[in-house]
Amino acid sequence: MAVSAPWRAMGTVKKEFGAGQFRRLALRRAAGRRRRQRRRKAEASGSKARSGLDWLGLMVVSLPGLAALAALLFTWMQVGQANKQLRISEQGQITNRFNAAITNLGSDSVDVPLGGVYGLERIMQDSVRDHPTVVSVLTAYVRRHALLPEAGVDRKQTVAPVVTLPTDVEAAMGVLAERPLEVETFGLDVNRTDLRGLRSGQGGSRFAGMIFQEADLSGADLTGADLTNANLTGTVLRGSSLAGATLSVASVSGADLTEANLNKADLTGARLTGAELNGAVLSSAVLKRTTFRTANMNGSNLTGADLNGADLTDARLAFADLALADLTGADMSDADLTGAILTGVRLTGAKLDGVRGLPPSRR
Repeated sequence: MAVSAPWRAMGTVKKEFGAGQFRRLALRRAAGRRRRQRRRKAEASGSKARSGLDWLGLMVVSLPGLAALAALLFTWMQVGQANKQLRISEQGQITNRFNAAITNLGSDSVDVPLGGVYGLERIMQDSVRDHPTVVSVLTAYVRRHALLPEAGVDRKQTVAPVVTLPTDVEAAMGVLAERPLEVETFGLDVNRTDLRGLRSGQGGSRFAGMIFQEADLSGADLTGADLTNANLTGTVLRGSSLAGATLSVASVSGADLTEANLNKADLTGARLTGAELNGAVLSSAVLKRTTFRTANMNGSNLTGADLNGADLTDARLAFADLALADLTGADMSDADLTGAILTGVRLTGAKLDGVRGLPPSRR
């Protein structure tokens, strides 16, 4: 059916009106998007600006701390440099003191060497690194100034002579006796020296590991001394006092301990093969696993001694006092017990093959 002209005109107006509205709506939406984009850009710019300001503020606030840190670092570097210079200065002073002490030791005067000995003692106390050098110098000094005669010790003497050790040698031995053991890694050698009448060895002196081989220590006072693992092979200790001394694992083979006082001494594991102990006092001594093979112990006092597991093979114990001694597990093969006092002695598990002088009732 044909549409009249008015209706067609109205439809055209509606179409035109709708298209215009759509364009306006699209324009408003585009304008909104642009506004939102500008707002986001503004916010981003503001955020960046605020972030920059925050960093700037943080840097400003941190400047005093950074300055303090830099000052601290600089101070630390200065202190380190000062300490280094101080150490260099101290080492230089120690070197000067060491040279002065050596010069004093070489003096022919009676008293000046004493200053050298005590000067070295101070250096040993102040400088751990110089400890071995000081010890070596002092032992060399003792060997030189207390040297035994070429003929050696007069072993024919039966009584220890009363001798006073030279003051400088006594002082050197005193310094060695008081040295700190924890920094030492070597044995001190004073072999073949004349140390008769030594007094600096008493009162817990530290002679552990020291080499006294073939030295003369007659009449020495070593009461309570630490002689652990010391080398006393062939050493003369006639009439010396070793009461309460520690000689565990020490080598005392061939030593002369005639009339020595070993009361309550600790000789655990020591080696006294062929030692001369005639008339020695070993009452209440700890002699566990000690070797007395072929030793002369005639007339010695071993009352209450602990000889558990000791080796007394072929030892001479004639007229020795073994009352209350513990010889449990000891090897007494071929030992001589003629006239020995055996009251209360314990012989459980002891080897008694070839023992002489032992009553049948004790076998």
